[in-house]
Order: sequence, then structure tokens, then C-alpha cells
Amino acid sequence: MNAVRRLKAAFPEHAVLADMKTIDTGALEVEMAAKAGADIVILLGSADSSAIMDAVRAARKYGVKLMADLISTDDPARRAKELVEMGIDYINVHVGIDQQMTGQDPVRILRDLKINVPVAVAGGLDAQSAAKAVISGASIIIIGGNIVRSSSVTESARAIRRSIDAPEVAEEPERSIDEQTLLLLRRVSTPNISDAMHRKGAMKNIRCICPGNKAVGRAVTVQTFEGDWAKTVEAIDVAKKDDIIVIYNGSPHVAPWGELATLSCINNGVSGVVIDGAVRDVDDIRRLNFPVFASSIMPNAGEPKGFGEINAEIQCGGQTVKPGDYIVGDDNGVVVIPKERGYEVARRAVEVEKNERRIRDEIKRGKTLSEVLYLQKWEKR
Repeated sequence: MNAVRRLKAAFPEHAVLADMKTIDTGALEVEMAAKAGADIVILLGSADSSAIMDAVRAARKYGVKLMADLISTDDPARRAKELVEMGIDYINVHVGIDQQMTGQDPVRILRDLKINVPVAVAGGLDAQSAAKAVISGASIIIIGGNIVRSSSVTESARAIRRSIDAPEVAEEPERSIDEQTLLLLRRVSTPNISDAMHRKGAMKNIRCICPGNKAVGRAVTVQTFEGDWAKTVEAIDVAKKDDIIVIYNGSPHVAPWGELATLSCINNGVSGVVIDGAVRDVDDIRRLNFPVFASSIMPNAGEPKGFGEINAEIQCGGQTVKPGDYIVGDDNGVVVIPKERGYEVARRAVEVEKNERRIRDEIKRGKTLSEVLYLQKWEKR
């Protein structure tokens, strides 16, 4: 409670909110916060109703207000109504970081509420979404990461303040989760994605044939055999825009892919090709500037025998790849993301990139990497 006491002493004219996240012993924690100087105490909306009711009684006794945080409640709209009926003064529509990674949006939840108390909104808000929240009825906007992790805290705070004071929302096209996932993945690198997946998903020994190219798309898989390029070429007709053809050929000595197949891919709008095996005509492919990733380069071509299968589960670079999985390749290598985790991993990778940007800015301001990461503090001893 020392933080509450110090804030109240420093800002006696302002309301101090104690974010207790109370789940049990509601009356006790409300009393503690109130006696420390808090004006508003936050408890969890998912707390048992008996704890909520006791907290309300304590709040009335000590003259403080209560805010209920709806994070991780099963039915936020229903629970908000119940909480208000029990005597809660404010509702906080809060979507946690892990929930944000799966696409949950506090503004959408806000729009479903039918209550008559002030509503706060928290969870991944930036200037644009803060404006949406105000337009949708929010009285209080809570923003953390998009201020403290920005390169200029002051400018970010001012931009958000302006969006709250004069909210305007630009029209945005409705995008599917798949479209959003692809857009997010184009913003990040394969190292960002690997970090977001806890060092998983990277293909072994697959390298970019055309440096400087990046490929992002959904997997069209091809299982073929040494030198047999029939199915690899047929897959071009199966692949659609934003698809990547992923091939297991099994031989580093005979190439199932070359310039003519690459040209056909370009004409069909395919985003790239990944081959666990050999590629040839590398000079021509580089002139075409098309993203091809392979484990070896050989001049030998095989024959179109027709063995194998398109869009079956395969192994490529030591990773399991299923049709529709998300594939990202750049100069660092290739990663595969299971399609059911595509949006989540893309969001987490963006957060990794944001954090690296903050670290980069601190290094540019003169700190060492060790200082920024507090390495000595966290070393095992």
C-alpha cells in the first residue's frame, strides 16, 4: 500500500485508483486500500458474488468507489449487469494480453454492454482504438504498452490524448482473420516469429536463394521423390494468390525446381517456394527476383514420373507442414506456423518486434544491451 500512500501524498487533488485485482476477502482488501488513501478500488469481476457484496459493504463504510475488472469473465455483458446490480460503481472492460493475441477486442465487448455506470476500457488500445472506445461510450481509457513501449512516450501520450478529446475513426475495410494474419506476418521477421513461438517452427538447412526477398503465405504442400518434378509443377495450378508451395523432395542431388517453374509461379500469383531438396537455374531465378528457399543447389534435373501427392501432411526442413499452415521466409530462413495458431503467433511476433524496437532505441541513446536487459540481475547464481 506504500505506492498508494505516496501517490495520494503527491497528488492530493486527484483520485487514486488501487488496482488490487481482488478475487477473495473483498472487504479486507478494500479496507486496506481505502486506509492507504485510495479513492477507487479495483476487484475482479470474476470473483465470487459473496466477495463482491462484502467489498461493496466495505466500500460504503470507508467512503470509496469500486471498479470491477471484467478480464477473463465468461459472459462480460451478463456479468457487468450483475455487478452493477450488486453496487459496483465502475466497470472496466479489460482484455488481457494473451486474449488480445487470439483476437479479442475490448471495444467489441464494450458495445455489447447495457449498463448505466461509467465504463473504462483497457487492453491493447492505441490512438485509433481509443477513439473507437470513446465513440462507443467509454468514459475512461486505460493505455499502457502503446505509451511506455513507444520510442517517444510523450508524443505517443499526446497522440492518444488528442484522439480521446476529438475522436475520429477512419473507415477501415473489414478483413478476415486470414487477411489480418498475413498483414501482420509481413511486418515481422522470421527471428521475431521464432521468438514468439519459443524458438520453435524454424526449418533446418533451408536458405534463401534470392537474398533480400521475403515470402509470406499459406502452404500448398507437395510430397515427391528424388528428381520427380511432376507434382511440384502440378502444384502451381493448385496454388492461389498468397500461397507458398512447400516441397519435400528428399534429395540434395537432383533438382525438382528451376527457372520455368518459377516463371509459372509468378504468372499465377504464388508468393514463394520452399524446397527440402535442390533447386537449379539459380542465376535465372535471381534475375526473376522471386522468393525461392532450398536446401541445396544442383544443375541436375530429374524426370516427371508423377509419384507423390499434393496437399498432404509433409516434413520439410525437419518441421511438420500441413496444407494451409502459414509459411514465412526471409534471409534468416523459413518458419512454419500451424494454421490454427496463425493469428495468435502473428500478434505475438509483432509484440516481439515492438519490444526489440524499444531496446534498439535505448541502445542508440547510449545504454549497452546488457544494461537494457538487466542481464546481471537475472543471471542464475
